[in-house]
Parts: sequence; C-alpha cells; structure tokens
Amino acid sequence: MATVDPPPVYRGGHVVVTIGPPARCPPGAGWNSAVRVGTLSRVTDHLFVLALPALLALPWLLTPLVLRARIRASANLLDEPDAPPTPAPRVSVILPARNEATNIGPCLRSLRDSTWPDLDIVVVDDHSTDGTGALAREAAGNDPRVRIVEAPDLPNGWFGKQWACAVGAKAATGELLLFTDADTRHAPALVTRMVRLRARRGAELLSVAGRQDTGTVWEAAVQPSVFLLLVMRYGATRQLERARRPESVVANGQCFMLSRAAYDALGGHATVRAFVAEDLMMAQAVHRQGGRISLGFGVTQLRTRMYEGLGPLVRGWRKNVFAGGRHAIGDGLARALYPLLLLSFPLAVLVPMAVLLWQAAVGGDLTTSSSAVWAMLATAGVLGAFVVANRANGDTGWRALLAPLGAAVLLVICLQAIARGDAVEWKGRAYRSA
Repeated sequence: MATVDPPPVYRGGHVVVTIGPPARCPPGAGWNSAVRVGTLSRVTDHLFVLALPALLALPWLLTPLVLRARIRASANLLDEPDAPPTPAPRVSVILPARNEATNIGPCLRSLRDSTWPDLDIVVVDDHSTDGTGALAREAAGNDPRVRIVEAPDLPNGWFGKQWACAVGAKAATGELLLFTDADTRHAPALVTRMVRLRARRGAELLSVAGRQDTGTVWEAAVQPSVFLLLVMRYGATRQLERARRPESVVANGQCFMLSRAAYDALGGHATVRAFVAEDLMMAQAVHRQGGRISLGFGVTQLRTRMYEGLGPLVRGWRKNVFAGGRHAIGDGLARALYPLLLLSFPLAVLVPMAVLLWQAAVGGDLTTSSSAVWAMLATAGVLGAFVVANRANGDTGWRALLAPLGAAVLLVICLQAIARGDAVEWKGRAYRSA
C-alpha cells in the first residue's frame, strides 16, 4: 500500500518535516495515528534506556542510604552520661609506644585529663630510639597514676605492638583494660562514657570510632575510602552485636576496652601475637568465647591522625589491607577470591567515573547512551556515599570530590599489599603475618 508523507511544517523560516513510521499504522488509519504510535515507541525506547542502567546502578545508589542508616542507628558516646557510676571499677589504660616522640606527650596529657576516678595508666616504651621514653616521663610529671615501663626484647613470632600490649597488661592492675594508640587524643569523659556504653550494650569488647584527623589532601582523600569500606563490610553497632560468625566482627585497635577476666581467659595478646591486624583478631577471639562485640561512635571524644602524608599513609595501610584483611573473609573459596574482592572496592568507585569521562570525551549524547546513564547514576551514588562518610567524620561534604583520588591511591595500596602477601614491615621491623 502506498504511503503519503506528511506535509512540511514552517517554523521560524525553517522547514521541519515530521517523519512517522507509517508501517506501524493500522490499515486505514490516518497520519495522526502514525505519529502517536511512533511517539509512544520513542518514549518506550527512552524509558528502556533509563530503566536498565538505573537497575544496574542500584548497588551504587543504595550505598549512601545503607551507610547513613547504619551510622544513624549506631550507639553514640555522647548519649552516655559523663558522670562516673558508683562504684567505679578500676580502669587500666595500656599505651604501647615505639618512636612516638611527636605523639606521646599530647596523648599522655589527654589521658591525665580524664575524669575517671580510679585510673591506672601504663605506658610501654617499645625500644624507641627517638626519646619517646624521656618525653613520656616528662609528660607524666609526678602523676601517681602513670607508670612508664620498658618492653623486654621482642620474642620470636611476636609483632612489636602485641608484645608491648602484653607487657603493659601484665603490669596493669585494673578490672577493665583499655588499649589505645599513641597517636590518639582522648576527651576527659571518654573513659566514663566507654564504661557506661559497654555496660548498657552488654558488650565484652567495646571499641570507639573516633574522628580521623587529616593534614594533607592525600589523607583527606584516602581515609574516608577506608572508613566507607569498613562500615559497608562490617556495619556498625547493631551489625557487630548481632554477628553470628567470628569473621563478621572487628574492633578499632586505636581504642578498645574489655574486662581483665575475658582478656586473661582468651590468652591475652599471645593469642594474636603473629597477626598484623591484632584488633581484628582480638575481636574474633572474644566472639569465639561467646562475648559480644560492640562499637560506639565518638568523633568528639576520640581523635586520631593515623598517618602524616602520602608515604606513611601508603606504608600504613599496605601492611594491613591484605595480610590482615584476608582473615575477615573466612576460609575456602572466599579466602582464595579475597584479592579480587579487595580490588573491587576502589574499582567500584573509579569505573563509573572513567566510563562517564570516556562518554564525554567521545562526544556522545549522555542522556541516550545506556552506559552513560549508568555511569552518571553510579557516580552520583559514589559521591553520595563519600558525602555521608565525610560528614560522619565531622568534615564538609565537599571532600567527597576527592573520592576518585582516594580510590586511585587505595587501588595502588591494595595492589602493592597483594604483591607483598604476608610480608609486613613497620617501624623498622620485618614480620610474616599469620
């Protein structure tokens, strides 16, 4: 059957010819029917272009929502009273320090400012060569609560931090043990709020997620990436407390508390002496004994600057992400696939952005290309997640724009860590992590 083209329409001096698909018109239908059918077909095609990429981008789009929900539902130290309970158990703070001349003074002074009424502070100088021990004695002043002890020679098969913690625990006299790092700064009511939160949550081991201070763009880019990875892997307060498997719990070694009885029952730090991620393995050991693991957010109560600059940042995370992180994944096939799982996080951040840049570079229509639509939606999800992570740390959401830089650095760190396997170097010592 012969078809008839529609008449031209004159608009602004230009001829606009609307071409419809007459083949889709029912027999005997007019041109208007052809236009309606063609328009409906184009709308349907456009919806398909949007719907499929949106479905594929759903994991990225859900990430900021899940992250925000987990953080908002978690315990916060500020919700706990800052007045010590009566009676107040004796708390021993164990502070291992190796070449911490920059940090030991401010950290120890913040601990001395604690309002906890019965405090025992044990600083363990782990063969420092930069005057850490002398600076610790100066910061301690004449405070009878503070003792400085020297760590004996490191035994074979031990990591230095675990050995120093074990030495400090042996000297401690408290009913509760609080292990902390020299690069931390403690609010006066931190110990009080930790004791109260631990009791209220019925937890055996409680750790604190404090503020991560950053002094360079490298730190500001990478630290939120690691925070996001950990929260998405482990969850926060509720997920840790409800965990059924040891591989599903973790602790923040910068600041965690447990009872002396539980510590001794699991064998102390000797149980985790050969693992680079001693906090992770300590949490797993407590879980295996039937103890509950919990976490409290406290960005105003605890602050830490873990690594100063790019070099220390790379070396610090490189020692942990593979040699330590593989113990968080279980055994068998999951353990074998761990290198791929580890790389998947930075790649999940970088790939959508790379696709979006490529589409823009080739000059395609970003609204009609399925891959471009997916990339835009996934990138929006990534940036949203980093906004949530930065705000949780007390930083501006604009730092989310550093996400691609942080993911790129993290990718390099992961590749180096995988290549090194169980070989670990830290503070002048070489180890093999179990």
